[in-house]
Amino acid sequence: MPEISQPAPDFTLPSTDGGDVTLSALQGQPVVLFFYPRDNTPGCTKESIGFSESKAAFEAAGAKVFGISKDSMASHDKFVAKKELTVPLLSDEHGSACEDYGVWKEKSMYGKKFLGIERSTFLIAADGTIARIWPKVKVPGHVDEVLQAVQAL
Repeated sequence: MPEISQPAPDFTLPSTDGGDVTLSALQGQPVVLFFYPRDNTPGCTKESIGFSESKAAFEAAGAKVFGISKDSMASHDKFVAKKELTVPLLSDEHGSACEDYGVWKEKSMYGKKFLGIERSTFLIAADGTIARIWPKVKVPGHVDEVLQAVQAL
């Protein structure tokens, strides 16, 4: 996992807004990346809706927000349409960004071990360095906490 004040790992991923998003091309403004396990699951839905509902507040603070999972673009497009999400979702089907950000981890559910995305959020400062990391995110109150951190930059 990258550390605070280190350069954020760069990537280029397809977006539900159309086209690709390259992180390094966004330098000059803060960027929030929230990594989540799966489209259309309860926690991921709440988190994505929360960021969508606060999109205008993040934009007012000058920040861009992106959700990232390993789901396909087809899955993301259905999720966005079904839940009326306004925050762009990026597809990391090959898992390179998940690996670079250290969120692809061994998890355990009902005694079974498996690999999956550990819900994590990264705040990247305008200079391209990591300003804040939230590992093992609990969804309630998280969006407000991230927004306060963006506003404090």
